[in-house]
Amino acid sequence: MAENPLERLDTFELVKLGKASVTVGGLAAALLIIAAALIASRLTAAGLQRLRARAAGSAASLYIVEKVLTYGLVIIGLVAGLSTMGLDLTSLAVFAGALGVGVGLGLQGMVKDFASGISLVFERLVAVGDFVELPNGQRGVVHEVGPRATRIRTNDSTDLIVPNSVLVNDLVINWTLRNTNRRIRVPFVTAFGVDKQKVREAVLKAARSVPFTSPDDAVRRTQVWLVGYGEHALKFELIVWPTVEAVRRPAAIFAAYTWAIDDALREAGIEIPYPQRDLRVRGLFGEEGEDALTSLKLEPAARRRKAKAAKPGSSNDAALDLEREDPDDPPLSPSPPAAPSKG
Repeated sequence: MAENPLERLDTFELVKLGKASVTVGGLAAALLIIAAALIASRLTAAGLQRLRARAAGSAASLYIVEKVLTYGLVIIGLVAGLSTMGLDLTSLAVFAGALGVGVGLGLQGMVKDFASGISLVFERLVAVGDFVELPNGQRGVVHEVGPRATRIRTNDSTDLIVPNSVLVNDLVINWTLRNTNRRIRVPFVTAFGVDKQKVREAVLKAARSVPFTSPDDAVRRTQVWLVGYGEHALKFELIVWPTVEAVRRPAAIFAAYTWAIDDALREAGIEIPYPQRDLRVRGLFGEEGEDALTSLKLEPAARRRKAKAAKPGSSNDAALDLEREDPDDPPLSPSPPAAPSKG
């Protein structure tokens, strides 16, 4: 009986590696197994990504599960495929060792980034949804931790591709690691001689009018500090605790408080100083005092300050920007409840 051509093709030897023979049939079966593992890995990743989008509180944990399962399926598929081809994996130890030396020398940076990526996934020092600040000062939300690099999106919708080794080895600030509020300091100045209590009351009222200010509790309180004396002014700082959502937009929250403080000081009639020189006109064209200034079409300083006083309720664009939601941002877990206030 004549031999079936398909059987002959299936047993046709392509190459011999040691005692193992790689046949056409074995190679085809190995490729099918590896392809099935890759497809299963992609489907698993897609399903977990959809689940992660709906489960805001478990996004970081689901991301770790996704990476472990997808990497695991690919590795299992590769091992099973090599075994199906008839290769004895123990016989490849010498070859793997030599390959490892070559990889270590030629692809040292890539291997370092890959190992750092695994460290990031399991240690969870930087997770998807965290707001981080890089060593160069750039800040953004972590969107993806890949095998070699992490993708971070800034508040200007710019994607940064950062090698994983940078996040592991360099100083990186994670603003939302514990998912709690962060205190910020907003500096401002007033003229010498102002009523400090009046300044405090006006600025506290302004800070609490910003919708992203956390309510006071036993630990976190909005405060106004007098921190120093400048050449032309008293130096103050607003100490405030914005909400977790606002922490992800530090530039906007800083600008929103600065705008609110300026409105409050002007509305309260508190002078905001600037470097200046006083010029006293004793006489001009035979006139003196305010009559001389009128001749020059100038106004006394007090009248100018009154004219420049801001109307309350001006449009605070930075505060509006804080309400902007980026649909591509990973969900952020809700803030823990505030501690009850004493008394």
